[in-house]
Order: sequence, then C-alpha cells, then structure tokens
Amino acid sequence: MENNGKTTQEERYIARCIQLAKQGKCGASPNPMVGAVIVCDGKIIGEGYHHKCGEAHAEVNAINSVKDESKLKQSTIYVSLEPCSHYGKTPPCADLIIEKGIPKVVIGCIDPFAKVAGRGVKKLQDAGIEITVGVLEQECRELNKQFITFHSQKRPYIFLKWAESADGFIDITRTGGHPVVLSNPLTSMLVHKRRAEVDAIIVGTRTALLDNPVLNVRNWYGKNPLRVVIDRTLKIPESFHLLNDSIKTWVITEKEHDDNNQTNYKILKFTEKLLPQLLTELHKNNIQSILVEGGSKLLQSFINKNLWDEAFVEKTSINLNNGVKAPFINEKEYLIDYHFKTPIWHYFNENNVSKLR
Repeated sequence: MENNGKTTQEERYIARCIQLAKQGKCGASPNPMVGAVIVCDGKIIGEGYHHKCGEAHAEVNAINSVKDESKLKQSTIYVSLEPCSHYGKTPPCADLIIEKGIPKVVIGCIDPFAKVAGRGVKKLQDAGIEITVGVLEQECRELNKQFITFHSQKRPYIFLKWAESADGFIDITRTGGHPVVLSNPLTSMLVHKRRAEVDAIIVGTRTALLDNPVLNVRNWYGKNPLRVVIDRTLKIPESFHLLNDSIKTWVITEKEHDDNNQTNYKILKFTEKLLPQLLTELHKNNIQSILVEGGSKLLQSFINKNLWDEAFVEKTSINLNNGVKAPFINEKEYLIDYHFKTPIWHYFNENNVSKLR
C-alpha cells in the first residue's frame, strides 16, 4: 500500500474498497468479493459491496447509495475488481457506469473470469471513460485468491485444517467412541467460521466412521458448505449424520447407488489418480474452495501431491504419547496466530502463493 513511503489517494480509496468487499466473504461465492467507492470533489459520496451471489454487484450498490445522482458526472468510481461486461444473473456493471456518465474509473485488478478478462476495461475505454488499472493490485488479487485460483488453475482453492497434540498426534488409536478434544471453545468456533467461508468440506471414510460428524455451520453465521465424504465401498451406515439428506452431500465412491434429494453418489476411478479426478469434478460444479478436515491419511495425500494452498494447524499443549500421527508439512512460509494462548500455525504453499502475484 506504500509508494515511496507515501500512500496515494487512489490507494486509500482502493484500500477502502477491499475493506468493504470483505463483508461479502460468507455470501458472495461463487462470485468474487468486490467493493466500490464513489468520490466527488475529494469526498466519498457512495459505497457498496457485493453481498450475495445473484444480487446486485458492488458498483450497483455504490451508485444506488449516492443521494444526488447528478454528482456522478463529476465523480470517480473506485472498484477492487474490473467491472463486469457480460450478462449473468445481473446486467453488466460497465454498462451502468457508462449510462450514469461517470468519467473516471480506478480498478484494483483485472478479472480473470473468461467472460470479463479485460473486456470490461475495453468497454469503458471505448465509451471515452478514463481508466486506471493496477492500484494495490497484489492486495486485490489476494482478496479473491480463491476465485483467481479457480479460474487460472482450474481447481478449487484448497485449505487444510487439523489440531494436533504437543507430541504430534491428532487422536488416540481407537475403533470407536469420541475423538480426543484438542481444541478450545474459541478455536472450535474458528473452524465453523472457516466452514462458512468455503464452498465444500471434505473428510475420509475413517473419520466419518469413527466420529460420525455433522460437518455443518453451528457456531458461526453463514451457509452450510457442500459435504464431501470419500467412501470407496460404501462402508458408512445410512443412519449416520453425513447421509441424513439434510444438507447437500457428495459421496465419492466406486459403487453404484441411487441418489437421494440432497445426497449424490459420485462414481470415480479409485485405481487412478483420485484427487485430481475429485478436484476436476468439483471445478465442473463451480466449487471454488474446499476445506479438508480429515483424517490424517487424507490430509497427507493432499500434501504429498502438492494439492493445497493454505493449512491451519492448531498446536495444543496436550501430550497423547501415541496414536494417530499428525500430517507433516515441510514448508518455511507461515504465520502464527494466538487464540487464548493456543497457537494456530498458518502455513502457505509457497509455490501456489507465488502464482497469485
């Protein structure tokens, strides 16, 4: 955000766009998070962000918030992502900007979506509007890293999550019963927050059989993600929570089974590379982000195949002495956040992060 030690006016307004955009984190997907600010004579006269997929975009909300529409013809609109130029669930924002006679547009970064990808900028330029592109570009791309990864790498953005003991185990060895509780109330709440922010959550057969998880959002506000369970031979009893047909669920299997109302059985080839097949299927269905919650074998398979972007690892002070070994990440780039003195190690896949820049 700094330029030769000074923050420019354009950077300040784009920073505000980013701040606004983040308010749509739990509702905008599969659309990107976008914020917009309208400035006239050095004063903000309108603001908006994209609340929810299918509803008005940030530019529309910002324009609608302006009390004196005549000022738009002397204003600049700042927007974190290139205005759309195509008809989707809503009309093109570029057309609205042209219609309102806004003479200048400042854009954080170009939209990688194939139906936009520079077309919005061209449409505005062809209408005689002054355009500036690339203000806080890295920050704007980081804001929509899930959206950008989905469209550029043709797969969902992949988060990993687990809690481990001080001596590196995630659970005791067991054939049933309840798992060891390693998280505290706050970090458990953070798990539900992350669930609300992704499109799908994934577990393996063993986790489903041992824990009978619900995998919904209970301790945070937001939508339930798609539940995905890998169950090659359909071992999970139909009485279990994951098969209760209350939430949209995929069962990844190699055996034929009739679909229910919200439970779909997806047949993939387990003798071939399963994870790439799964990611391709998720991409086809517009799933832009996934949270892999367990178990250890499934998490390690994503790590070994370098199919991950970020990992949240809760390090606890409890010693288990033996049990199920925690996954291992050999990465140098990480941050540590503390919640009630419990450290959350936040790892970044350096190779994948670099692709966003």
